[in-house]
Amino acid sequence: MRLCIVSETWYPDINGVAHTLSRLNCELNQQGVLVDVIRPRPRVAGNAAGINRERQVQRFALPGYTDVQVGLVTPAALRRFWRKHRPDVIYVATQGPLGWAARRAARRLNIPLVAGWHTNFDHYCKDYGVTWLTSATQRYLRYFHNGCTLTLVPTHLQAASLERQGIRGVQVMSRGLDGERYSPAHRDPSLRQSWGVNEHQPVALYVGRLAAEKNLALLQETFLAMREVRPDIAQVIVGDGPGRAQLQKALPDVHFTGFVGQDSLACHYASADLFIFPSLSETWGNVVAEAMASGLAVVAYHHAASAELINSGHNGMTVPAGDSAAFQQAAVELCQHPADYARLGRVARLRALEQSWSGIAEQFVRYLHQAQEAHHAPASACRIRSS
Repeated sequence: MRLCIVSETWYPDINGVAHTLSRLNCELNQQGVLVDVIRPRPRVAGNAAGINRERQVQRFALPGYTDVQVGLVTPAALRRFWRKHRPDVIYVATQGPLGWAARRAARRLNIPLVAGWHTNFDHYCKDYGVTWLTSATQRYLRYFHNGCTLTLVPTHLQAASLERQGIRGVQVMSRGLDGERYSPAHRDPSLRQSWGVNEHQPVALYVGRLAAEKNLALLQETFLAMREVRPDIAQVIVGDGPGRAQLQKALPDVHFTGFVGQDSLACHYASADLFIFPSLSETWGNVVAEAMASGLAVVAYHHAASAELINSGHNGMTVPAGDSAAFQQAAVELCQHPADYARLGRVARLRALEQSWSGIAEQFVRYLHQAQEAHHAPASACRIRSS
């Protein structure tokens, strides 16, 4: 099979979409799938590793948020590329200008098209103060995805939500995890010492972008409340973004690391005890699974990966989405009970290890074949199948 992935982000970008696509590509290579990639020109010149063929397009960084970029290309240019290097199926990972151009070109060339739902763009409208755009964004996304044969989402809750919004052909494809990279074996006493704690003091960790959509106000309130009941707690925030300056001013006792490399990140996870994640913007949230695999007790909303992976009270703690008081209370109570958060962390790792990337990639390939069959099936067969 020849697959073309279209995405406005790719490794070494630091975000969940780039991470997922990079890991999928590695597994697809091992399964004999030829992968072409269309993406914006990277900041540092070079080609993506492990790719059969690559087409780079013009890059445009969003004003005020240079970490986010879109790709600019005409559908005609993509049609020329695909006429010369026709794929069996196209996977569109992002719904920005590049994704829109790819959708138009693929439909014109009658190539099966599968879309991924990696980002809740309609949720971002509220986070960035443009709530009035929410309805228009939802209409656009519905139109975009209903022009694809399948739309793959990471959780069953997300699938049900999109189906209620009128999006057709929704299927669930979870996310994988590298259980060797993220493991309690990487716990580093010297790193904990640098945070000013001994083996018996708790460390609470947050990992993620520091931006409005991550619910930083609740993170700030929760960290302050935890420190009131456990003055000896160390609190660590890994990540960067436009919200860092304000958060750092409000939390002077917290260790801010900025972005760290993968090996260092694994040590940060394993050297903590609790993972505090108040975001509601994720479609999945790789950091939740990574924290669980590292043996941490996670406190999160019943949303995205947390809803799929956590049985509250058994391998982590979840509270109803949006209940900030319950979220804060869960974190405050858990940090006071070492035996509880240690037990939750041990069981959390066992659950996270069930998420193998090889299994996810095999499921992805099955969906690609399903899309090919559905796309080329006679219209009468499609009507019979849906009846």
